[in-house]
Amino acid sequence: MGQLENKVAVVTGANRGIGKAIAVSYAKEGAHVALVCRGAPDETIKAINSAGGKCKAFSYDFSDLKGIEGLVQKIAGECGTIDILVNNAGVIVRHPSVEFPFDEWNQVMDINCNSVFFLCQHVGKIMIGKGGGKIINMASLLSFQGGVTVPSYAASKGAVMQFSKTLANEWAKLGINVNCIAPGYLSTDMTEALRDDPDRSRQVLERIPAGRWGKPEDIAGAAVFLASAASDYINGVTIPVDGGWLGR
Repeated sequence: MGQLENKVAVVTGANRGIGKAIAVSYAKEGAHVALVCRGAPDETIKAINSAGGKCKAFSYDFSDLKGIEGLVQKIAGECGTIDILVNNAGVIVRHPSVEFPFDEWNQVMDINCNSVFFLCQHVGKIMIGKGGGKIINMASLLSFQGGVTVPSYAASKGAVMQFSKTLANEWAKLGINVNCIAPGYLSTDMTEALRDDPDRSRQVLERIPAGRWGKPEDIAGAAVFLASAASDYINGVTIPVDGGWLGR
C-alpha cells in the first residue's frame, strides 16, 4: 500500500468498469485521482471516499478533440500537477464491415484513438516540464487480432498500441514511461452483447485458459504496477491481462 502516495492520477472513463476499478485502486495506494467521464461518477466517488481516498470529478466528452488542452490545463491547475495518466475511455460499435457507417467510424476513432493521442500530448508537456511521469493507454486483444464486425474498434486499438511505442521512444530518456494494457474478455458493459450470445460466450470461454471472464479488478493490479516506481525501466510495451487468451 502507498505505492502512489501524493501522486496526481488522471483516469478517463472512470465512472464504471475498468476505469472505476483503476481509480479506486489508485486512491487506495495514496493517489489523488482526477476522475474524467461524461456523466457523474457517483459510484466511483463513493467507493473512493469509503476507502479514505481523495478524488475530484471532471466532466468531459472525448468526441470533442478541440477542448482537450483546456481540460488538461484545468485538471493540472486544480490538482497541482499530473503525475499519472490512464487513458481508459472508449466506445465500441458493431456493424458488418461492408455496411459500417462513416460517422460511426469517425466517432470511434475520435474517442478511442485521436483523443488518447492528444491527451498524451498535452499531459506529456506537463510531464516533460516536471521531469517524469507515467502514461498507461488502454489497448485491447484487438490490438493484436482483427475481431468481427468491429473494424473501427480494432483499428483504433491497433493505433493506440503503435503510437504508444512512438511516445515511449521519444520520452523514455525524459523519465516518462508510456505503456499499454490489453484487457482480455471482461464482464463489463462493452462485452454484454457477447456474453448474452450463448454460442459466442461459450466460444470465448473455451479459449480462455483461466476458464472465466475477467473482472475489472483484474486490470487494476497491472495499472498500479505500471504507475508505480516498480515499472521505471519498462517502456513501450503492451501487457495483456487476458487469462491466457493470446497464449492459447
